[in-house]
Amino acid sequence: MKAYHNKEKGFGIIYDDIYLVNGARTPFGKLCGTLANVSPTDLGIYACKAAMERSGISPNDIDQVMMANIGQSSYDTYFLPRHVGLYSGVPQTIPAVMLQRICGSGFETIIAGADQITLGKADVTLCGGTENMSLSPTVSYGNRMGYALGRVEFKDFLWEALNDTSAVPMGCTAENVARQYKVTRKDTDEFAKISVDRAIAAIQKGYFKDEIIPLNSTVFEADGLKPRKVSLPKKVTDFVTDENIRASSIEDLAKLPTTFEKDGVQTAANSSGIVDGAAAAIVANKSFISANSLKPLTRVVASATSALDPGVMGLGPVPAIRTLLEMTGLKISDIGLIEINEAFAAQFIGCERELGLDRNICNVNGGAIAFGHPLAASGLRLSLTLSREMNFRKVKYGIASACIGGGQGNAILFENVNI
Repeated sequence: MKAYHNKEKGFGIIYDDIYLVNGARTPFGKLCGTLANVSPTDLGIYACKAAMERSGISPNDIDQVMMANIGQSSYDTYFLPRHVGLYSGVPQTIPAVMLQRICGSGFETIIAGADQITLGKADVTLCGGTENMSLSPTVSYGNRMGYALGRVEFKDFLWEALNDTSAVPMGCTAENVARQYKVTRKDTDEFAKISVDRAIAAIQKGYFKDEIIPLNSTVFEADGLKPRKVSLPKKVTDFVTDENIRASSIEDLAKLPTTFEKDGVQTAANSSGIVDGAAAAIVANKSFISANSLKPLTRVVASATSALDPGVMGLGPVPAIRTLLEMTGLKISDIGLIEINEAFAAQFIGCERELGLDRNICNVNGGAIAFGHPLAASGLRLSLTLSREMNFRKVKYGIASACIGGGQGNAILFENVNI
């Protein structure tokens, strides 16, 4: 283990023999779609149970539960990490914690899980992220203290949460990046079409069958606890569809109005979709893997977290990835596959141009513009998709990264241990 601490560049760590065993995710339901009434806790249970099953381990093997959730959208969300652990079958004696680094929270669960193992506080960690954005409430803060006459005010929490009140709304940060890197509307629409086309191609070849778990109405039970009944819409069985994906032509994309600025480049179609879903993965040390004859997907080599001007938050992956490379002595040309969360097309393109990335190895199965961005789950989806694709392509190194609201970025370097 070697830690890295630089107030200008970022903070990180190189790990010793820690692995991403396997994982799973739910399909991502579109806003107000099939999963709209499923609580984030239940989405997390679906994903975590499947991640353990896909990894070939028992819930009794788990030492720590690391969960992420950003928009608290059910009445019992305070208990979300604990309930996910308990109803996933993890023993009552195993603690659980909630982690929050907004869009990078899914990555943060893997980082925290690896950190716990490094500290000797765990051999195996269950890392999950879950989000139901459809259930995000309409709120009125301060109602407990009463209202002034005629001053009752309710707001859409989901919409308001996308506004960084210290700087500008998230979409406007993408417009700032577009101006800085001279990204045009044509550039963003072309990138959006690539993202969707790649996602559709991956679906057609069955790529996600080993990643997405089919969902059905069910009852989650745990010894001594009240059952949790989960109901999908009537007649929905084996739900496996990422509902946000919709094929479009460049001509159709060009007709859409801009969303954040009158003469801007970002539209609803070239920005990440608002969706509901969860993802999870198992992170374990070498001794546990060897003792149980497991075959992990990748080794978690190193992680880095950086921060920058909130007004260009979309560039967050740039310092995080550079810190990873500096820590490990690698060059960008050594990295065979890259996943950068597509919060906005202009944001990705800005990172691409600044880092000198080869688009042919980036987000090769599509990204959040196609699938959507369930905030707490995205980092786990990216890590799992990347790790699986590294094995398919026999690529040695891969990096997964995300920009983070408020002006941060985090990234993880993975190594293929099966070549």
